[in-house]
Amino acid sequence: MRITKASIENAHERIQPYIHNTPVLTNQSINDLSGIEFYFKCENFQKIGAFKIRGGMNASLKITPEQISKGVATHSSGNHAQAMAYAGKILNTKAYIVMPSNSPEVKVNAVIGYGAEVTMCAPNQQAREETLNAIVEKTGATFIHPYDNDDVIEGQATCVKELLTEVPNVEIVITPVGGGGLLSGTCLGAHFFKPSVQVYAGEPEGAADAVLSLQTGKVEKAAYVNTIADGLLTTLSERTLAIIKEHVADILLVSDEEIKGAMRLIYERMKIIVEPSCVVPFAAALKNPTLFKGKKVGIILTGGNVDLAKLGEWFK
Repeated sequence: MRITKASIENAHERIQPYIHNTPVLTNQSINDLSGIEFYFKCENFQKIGAFKIRGGMNASLKITPEQISKGVATHSSGNHAQAMAYAGKILNTKAYIVMPSNSPEVKVNAVIGYGAEVTMCAPNQQAREETLNAIVEKTGATFIHPYDNDDVIEGQATCVKELLTEVPNVEIVITPVGGGGLLSGTCLGAHFFKPSVQVYAGEPEGAADAVLSLQTGKVEKAAYVNTIADGLLTTLSERTLAIIKEHVADILLVSDEEIKGAMRLIYERMKIIVEPSCVVPFAAALKNPTLFKGKKVGIILTGGNVDLAKLGEWFK
């Protein structure tokens, strides 16, 4: 399958009944403080509390009735898990979700709340894949990958489509990057709907595989993994890397302290709930003022599924 402008438009129409067209917020005090004109696309207000519903729902709606009857399956630490659990509920079928044992409790509870069958596994990629493969073999459920799937990427592209429709004069868009599904979709959406838009990504220093992959041109693993941005712990795929190599201006690294600082600013100035992974692109913009000063910058705030008990730990 090849993702096109028409296929993104069709995906947007397909998922419309199941998603929110989320608001774009601005904040004058943050703009004054940074010298950057920010437009925050608030996917933290999205159904399931994250953008992942776009790709998960699009992919689920494109499978056959026979596949739907056997259920859907995935592995995810949180937001894609919730998207697929929600899709299973909407399609009235079983959702089998494999989640690593270090997944945030708030996300595990939400997945169970949507009626999915959750299987916990060791917190590594091999355990996730082996556990999922066994479930798919047993049930015949259709595996919908969190990001290495064209239908998922196509769905994620609808987010930037909405942003550019609402704020057509945006010059730059920044997203977080984990597995690269949202970043790939954003690149392609920007390319088709406003080719002059530059796309950047923010990535935690404690999960810096994408920046390394962009430098070497092949899928790399992070030198070490240790970050509060739990949604960005996955590595790119060949599919997402190919799109990112062609379309991304740069990937910018931020520390956990910088992530916390960006979270604090959004909590204090905008009064909205965001999770650590979500503010990584905002932190990247604040860290690199010379790149973005005076520009109209769209930030995709990817989700708000935060464990509130952690706030005291992060904001001591």
